[in-house]
Amino acid sequence: MLNEPMVEVSLPNKVGYERIAMECSASFARIAGFVQERIEDLKTAVSEVCLNAIEHGNKGRPEARVIVAMNFEDDTLSVFVRDEGSGISELPQKPDVEKKLENLEAPRGLGIYLIKQLVDDVEFNQMTQDGHVVRIAMRRPR
Repeated sequence: MLNEPMVEVSLPNKVGYERIAMECSASFARIAGFVQERIEDLKTAVSEVCLNAIEHGNKGRPEARVIVAMNFEDDTLSVFVRDEGSGISELPQKPDVEKKLENLEAPRGLGIYLIKQLVDDVEFNQMTQDGHVVRIAMRRPR
């Protein structure tokens, strides 16, 4: 499978619809030959990016959309998540995971940290005329 065409899904800006993006990206990764463990990592990362787009990028506005696009080229699966926001003004600092697990800190705020742990590459603050894009990428071992 070489240089697959871009696949795109347009989602309502509502929590729950990130599951569609998760399943689409999982199907795409299966077609591209990824192992199940990496597909599960991808699903979690896609979910986190989409939830951030819904909550922070589009600020929960019901009329907004989240666009998820995927392609596979040069052994790399890329997922682009676009919201209608203006980007991330400041990336959060690395959270203290142990404090969160011990309920010494609120459990929220792990999304970006988790995304970075699960994928091979992540790019924030790619701005287009239509909004903000986050790109996550995973390389398939040869």
